[in-house]
Amino acid sequence: MQTDIDPRNLIGRKAFDRNGTKIGTIDEVYLDDATGVPEWAAIRTGLFSRDAFVPLEPSELIEGTLRIPFERALIKDAPDFGVGRHLSPEQELQLYHHYGLDVAPAPKVPDHDFGKLAGTDET
Repeated sequence: MQTDIDPRNLIGRKAFDRNGTKIGTIDEVYLDDATGVPEWAAIRTGLFSRDAFVPLEPSELIEGTLRIPFERALIKDAPDFGVGRHLSPEQELQLYHHYGLDVAPAPKVPDHDFGKLAGTDET
C-alpha cells in the first residue's frame, strides 16, 4: 500500500475484496510498533457484526476505496481480537498466517566497525 497516506484519512473509507464485493468500512488503523507505518485495518463488516482485520501491505487505495486482494469469505473468517487494543506479536502472526502472507524477519542490527580491539596490533 502507499506508505505516504495518513492513516487517519483511511478511517471511514469503504473496503472491497478482490472481486469488487463490498466488505465494509474501515473502523481503525493499526501501525507497526517499530516503523509507525500503517500495517492493519479493522473493517466493520456490518451493522451488528464484528470488525475484521486486513493487511494493508498488499492492499491498494484506489479512487478513495481500499481494495483488498483477498476473498470476502477469507476476510470475514479472520481471527477476531476486538478493536481498540494493541495487537500483540502473536496476534499479528496469526493474522499473517490466516492470509498466507510471509512474515518478514526482524531487521538485522548492522555490524559496525568500532575500531581495533584492545590487545591487538591491527589498525
